[in-house]
Amino acid sequence: MTDLPIEQTWLILVELFTDLKNKEVSIPDEVTKNIRLARSTINFYKSDPTNPEMMNELKRINDFLNSIQDTLLDLAEEIGEEYRAKWIESLKRAARGETVIEKEVSTPKFVVGAPAGFSMVRVTFKEPISEERLNDIAEEYGIIIEFEEDDVIALYGDKDKVKESLKEIASFFKE
Repeated sequence: MTDLPIEQTWLILVELFTDLKNKEVSIPDEVTKNIRLARSTINFYKSDPTNPEMMNELKRINDFLNSIQDTLLDLAEEIGEEYRAKWIESLKRAARGETVIEKEVSTPKFVVGAPAGFSMVRVTFKEPISEERLNDIAEEYGIIIEFEEDDVIALYGDKDKVKESLKEIASFFKE
């Protein structure tokens, strides 16, 4: 269960992002970057929420989420007002502290933490890897790639798209 409303908001926005990608809506690269940064900042905040300095991180998280939400809801409106209203209702429920999306229970193949219907996998490289190339792969396959460390990434998205992107990422191991 997700314990922070901002995490629920993030999960909903990731789901909206993926749904729009599946509908072949063109999404600006900035949104993918902000989704990744929001997730990293949420994880950082959760590491010590009692620290008074973390209030700055909450502001950053909200800035990222507001930017993502504004862009994605504008794109959702292109599909239809009813479609957009459905997502707004989910976001309102999350803001009230309701659990809208349950996190996935651990499975042997994928890591805990992915929204329902999504998969997440972590990849560790022997050496740090170029963020630019990974961003290209994320855009091409409609997934989210988050840097957990310089040499560790997490991939979020539709199970089949994560698998496809992993095949392309595998080429980095041969270099």
